[in-house]
Amino acid sequence: MGMGIIVTIIVVVGILLLGLGVMGMYNGLVRGRNDVEEAFSTMDVYLKKRHDMIPNLVATVKAYAKHEAETLEKVIMARNESAPMAERIEQEKEISAGIRNLMVRCEAYPELKANTNFLHLQEQLVEIEGDIEKSRRYYNGTARQQNNRVQTVPTNIVANMFGFEKVPYFQVDDASERKNVDLASAFGV
Repeated sequence: MGMGIIVTIIVVVGILLLGLGVMGMYNGLVRGRNDVEEAFSTMDVYLKKRHDMIPNLVATVKAYAKHEAETLEKVIMARNESAPMAERIEQEKEISAGIRNLMVRCEAYPELKANTNFLHLQEQLVEIEGDIEKSRRYYNGTARQQNNRVQTVPTNIVANMFGFEKVPYFQVDDASERKNVDLASAFGV
């Protein structure tokens, strides 16, 4: 065998190995993106559940505290399910803050706190918030894994070639909101 054939075989094998490596990295990035989308979708189910429950909460609160309920209604109306993931995350943060504010303000209305419908809604909200917290942790874990793939060598080269970008985390930006909040005790459950 001539030297030219051996060099050609080595080059072809090298190109094949490089191609397989790129293909493997690309497939890993696609799987990661799908994991992130699935995790967000799971979280979105709980967010929608909470969103669907809010009109009942607002109606119950309006009978006792009209101004507080109207404030929450304005925040809820801004929710856009077709918005990009990063924008949806910001909208949901505003809704969470609105619900927290509403519940804190409801403490000033003893008749409302004694209302059985309101108490039932509070219990449901506590449960849903727990589910959202768990799904948010799962989402953030998949986002971290994907972000690691997108930013580490050599996968970042493939990610840049095919347009993969960092995924936003669902995190609290306001330092005052980072304090541990016990929703059960805040809602009197």
